[in-house]
Amino acid sequence: MDQAVLDQWDNAAEHAPPSNINNLLADKKFTEADTIVMGDVTYGACCVDDFTARALGADFMVHYGHSCLVPIDSMAGIKMLYVFVDIQMDNVHFLDTVKFNLPAGHRLALVSTIQFVAALQAVSAALRPEYEVLVPQCRPLSPGEILGCTSPRLDRNVNAIIYLGDGRFHLESIMIANPEIPAYRYDPYSKVFSREYYDHDAMKAFRRQSIERASSAKRWGLILGTLGRQGSPKVLESLEAKLESLGRSFSRVLLSEIFPSKLDLMPDVDAWVQIACPRLSIDWGSAFSKPLLSPYEVRACALSYVHLTGSVLAPLRTHTPTHTHNQKNIQNQKQAKKQANGDSRLRWALQQVMWQEVYPMDFYSNQSLGPWTPNHADHQPPRPARRQTQVTRGPNVKKND
Repeated sequence: MDQAVLDQWDNAAEHAPPSNINNLLADKKFTEADTIVMGDVTYGACCVDDFTARALGADFMVHYGHSCLVPIDSMAGIKMLYVFVDIQMDNVHFLDTVKFNLPAGHRLALVSTIQFVAALQAVSAALRPEYEVLVPQCRPLSPGEILGCTSPRLDRNVNAIIYLGDGRFHLESIMIANPEIPAYRYDPYSKVFSREYYDHDAMKAFRRQSIERASSAKRWGLILGTLGRQGSPKVLESLEAKLESLGRSFSRVLLSEIFPSKLDLMPDVDAWVQIACPRLSIDWGSAFSKPLLSPYEVRACALSYVHLTGSVLAPLRTHTPTHTHNQKNIQNQKQAKKQANGDSRLRWALQQVMWQEVYPMDFYSNQSLGPWTPNHADHQPPRPARRQTQVTRGPNVKKND
């Protein structure tokens, strides 16, 4: 029986390495297996598509260019090989550039994409004699690795974030998670070292506005991303259960890519929640005619205030632990309970999470804020308890004093 190998390449990968591997697989001197090259877009590690590979009858899958965000042992029914990319750079120029621009003694946090993690470890070790260097880790990612939706929260005493890589997509993730820390980017291709900025106030203001608009929605659309492993059925089920408990109507939509023109074909939907890429809502939410929320944002939305009382009572509560602020929240909650006349559905009306002044970038983190993220503990299978090893002493064994 002939076997088939499916190859999936990163969109940003150079054509030469994939072409060489494909040529080897196609040469019957090395293997009798048939080769399938996936033509779907592949933005990142979340797009690894073992589902399509199995549907096409592949026995083995090769994913080129990304880290193991989706573990191999979770891909039942197909064998999987991740081919990592290690891009070399001019380490000496990077070190000289950092030393020229930042004074010795500073506490630096160094991060990068997976392609430069090896170089990151080398330069961080070289900087340690003169700087206090931190290589943060946001599990399950590798030390120093960040994604566009997943970055660690750093201590405030870090003097600077240095991102090693090209583009801004991944860098913006750790900037959003750490708005008070200056960020720099070193492009290993152009060898340009630049100070980077992000308009946190504008982003948060627009996201709050979108949440407020969505609070009055009567019909919801729940989008499960089907581009590889972007979508999480567990997160979808959790959102469906909450909407059903509130008596809200909703439609399920499966999409590989989410475009305004597609969603405009369903005008009866008042607000959308996309379980695919949080940055889609943050970066391109303004392009959609209806609110397009991330799973975190919908959990910060006071849905049932509208359902039970006809008005929105404090749809957003910022996480500011002041006495006056807490008193206002208590008053709003008491007023809502009084108007609801004891409706049991009010239990979720008080929001499952408060709006965070520091927008969370923890979508794939194992220590995320709540169950609206795929790797949260609520969505993981229970681990069997470890059996304790019992040590028994023989009759002739003397106990040491």
